[in-house]
Amino acid sequence: MTGTATRPHADWIATARAVAADLAQDAAARDKANKPPFDEIERLRAAGLLTLLVPAERGGGGADWRTAYAVIREIAAGDGSIGQLLGYHYLLSWNPRFFGRPATVERLERAAAGGAWLWGGAFNPRDPDVTLTPDGAGFRLDGRKSFATGARVADRLVVGAARADTGEPVVVFVDPAHPGVVRNDDWDNFGQRLSASGSVEFHAVPVAAEDILGSLSQDEEALSPFATLVTPAIQLVFVHFYLGIAEGALAAAAEYTRTATRPWLLSGVESATEDPYTLATYGELAVSARSVRVLADHAAEAVQRGLDRGPDLTADERGEIAVTVATAKVASTQAALDITARVLEATGARSTASAYGFDRFWRNVRTHTLHDPVAYKLREVGDHFLNGTHPPFTLYT
Repeated sequence: MTGTATRPHADWIATARAVAADLAQDAAARDKANKPPFDEIERLRAAGLLTLLVPAERGGGGADWRTAYAVIREIAAGDGSIGQLLGYHYLLSWNPRFFGRPATVERLERAAAGGAWLWGGAFNPRDPDVTLTPDGAGFRLDGRKSFATGARVADRLVVGAARADTGEPVVVFVDPAHPGVVRNDDWDNFGQRLSASGSVEFHAVPVAAEDILGSLSQDEEALSPFATLVTPAIQLVFVHFYLGIAEGALAAAAEYTRTATRPWLLSGVESATEDPYTLATYGELAVSARSVRVLADHAAEAVQRGLDRGPDLTADERGEIAVTVATAKVASTQAALDITARVLEATGARSTASAYGFDRFWRNVRTHTLHDPVAYKLREVGDHFLNGTHPPFTLYT
């Protein structure tokens, strides 16, 4: 399903909430089953969420990144793994805009809208094992990437590789239906279990010259401020799905407290919803979540302004955006880890039964927050506050 006209922000949020409510109903059972999320992707596709960022004139939803971030958060509240998949999809689908030529952008966006593609990626910068070798009029791709989010269920892949002839790191576009692409079911971590983040192998996969989207060179002279927005943009994806998971945990815990938690025998109240300690716990956690929401929305506005600036974006403007996102990243990580662990204080001992799956919220946040150490974001924020410096220009770190 794809749109032909721009829908209001509120309509997208309503759609996302409906999908999230559907996902939440069986989230614990699906987490236990740990199967590739083909069905879940179809739920997103049927709701039109996969083409949300494609311009309306090219057959998509015509929404902007502020809406995309809010949708990611809503979906993650229902299922953190699917929130991650959708967030990575949005960022990867924008790779042609960050690195490619206008003709490439138009070609791929029209095709993506027509096919309602899910984009997956293989970009792990600590796993530089994929090479792109000249082969006739085109190239061939060989190697292996671990932690390739969405690759198992994606319609198209964006892959980081090194050119065998020059050593230049590049980003390429691949159809995973080719028999040389092997998508392994080897993602078996304790959290984000349905994010399809296993490994992917490439065995002599042909890549046309026009499907080399651009350079990933870390040479500061080769990097434009606009292209390096890819890093704060993906970091803010993390912020929103961490926050979404925390908000989902709070909502699920609150419903359990209202309907199942019994008051403590020494509390002197008739209902757990009247217990002053329970109320104080929820108050503290709600303040934390709402505070991060403000930071996350502020960061989304900053990223959108940067994207709107396009090639006119300056290095200083990019630096301020990166600091704003880093601030939100630190706050969301700390708040989500705290909230997802402490909701159990308000639900009680019986809520630890595996049928409820309350542990999945913390497992999901803990798994992905190890993606890159938050201490380095704290250092960036501190260095900016104390010395006025900006984070370095980097790609996918």
